[in-house]
Amino acid sequence: MSPEIKYALSGDVNIAYEVSGDGPIDLVIVHGWVGTIEGVRDAPGLAQFTQRLTSFARVIQFDKRGTGMSDSVTQAAPVDERMDDLRAVMNAVGSKRAAVMGISEGGVMAALFAASYPERVSALILYGAHAVPPGLRTTEAEWSEYSERVRRNWGSEAEARDILSWLAPSLARDESAIHWAQKFMRLGASPGAEIALTRMNNELDIRQVLPSVHVPTLVLHRAGDRGIPVTYGRYLAEHIPGASFVELEGTDHLPFVGNADAILDEIEEFLTGVRDPLERNRMLSTVMFTDIVGSTERAQELGDRRWRELLNQHNILVRKQLTRFRGVEIDTTGDGFFATFDGPARGIRCALAISDNVQRLGIQVRVGLHTGECELMGNKVGGIAVHIGARVMAHSGANEVLVSSTVKDLVAGSGIKFVERGIHELKGVPEEWHLFAVKR
Repeated sequence: MSPEIKYALSGDVNIAYEVSGDGPIDLVIVHGWVGTIEGVRDAPGLAQFTQRLTSFARVIQFDKRGTGMSDSVTQAAPVDERMDDLRAVMNAVGSKRAAVMGISEGGVMAALFAASYPERVSALILYGAHAVPPGLRTTEAEWSEYSERVRRNWGSEAEARDILSWLAPSLARDESAIHWAQKFMRLGASPGAEIALTRMNNELDIRQVLPSVHVPTLVLHRAGDRGIPVTYGRYLAEHIPGASFVELEGTDHLPFVGNADAILDEIEEFLTGVRDPLERNRMLSTVMFTDIVGSTERAQELGDRRWRELLNQHNILVRKQLTRFRGVEIDTTGDGFFATFDGPARGIRCALAISDNVQRLGIQVRVGLHTGECELMGNKVGGIAVHIGARVMAHSGANEVLVSSTVKDLVAGSGIKFVERGIHELKGVPEEWHLFAVKR
């Protein structure tokens, strides 16, 4: 269940907040830009990111005034009032002292809060942050052009694609991520609020404050961050006394996109003194997706009752083969299956057996397989490898078992032969992929 949204009164402004987990450490997250805790619930990777944090901390998040579910304001609030909001949330949840994590622009407020109220801050974490913004717009003409674009395009698909190109470039071609970004923008702030906040943030300069930060500090930054260059993170670490700096691989600005575990490992070790020695939430798996060819047309032809009977027979046959080849059923979509295997050759042989057996029912299936690192989420499996497997299947033809080059390379010596199917772009997946059909 999602955490309950509550409100803390800061002056005469209501600040929306939520609390997740009950770990021994309080961790307050100050998000960047115009985020909203309600709007990011279904952000790609965020649920797993927060779940990992709650394994060792009580996680407190809030919407900054003027954004999300917090009260609207007529103008951008100065940073001292925004720090009041952070303190009001801590008071509301009974947190006398907490670790504070500032993400992107949120790092400015987090660092100022740590310098101003060190008795309330046990540790400071800055991710993708800066002391002075990049200053992309410096003249009134540039601001006028930017403001007009925001008012005209805020929440549009085109604007979402543009924002993802630097916020999360690894998701820039993922249609579901683009739709999420549109929702995030609409729920995060109105166009007027976004313009005011962005302009204020573009003028904030805390370089002179950094030497006054005297709490344990960890600065994290991805080397290829397209939102805030890594040089800004290095500057923070060089000018905050005793700060530790960790440069991570990747180009995504959002911490929960890309290799989030590397970030979480550093945070956990910094706050607890140890990092989780077990990679229990990730493992190498072969994923298999199946789909009945022409299912819509066949359902219309047979009618509901006969189609349900046929689907039931199809499901029995598929599950029999999964059991035979030690496959694990993860999900079924009505006319297809998603399963995993502990070996690619076993997955291919299961796919061939399914394809052969269902033809007795007068139907054909298409199958796609890929091997890669998967995230374990209870009884579910996620991660980029799952997306690749689904996209490989989408390129498969009737009665065809299509695999990625990773699968082909891993079954060398098994006697399984392949026919080349060329290089393809997989929707929502970076780079081009070489695909192969299993030769019968």
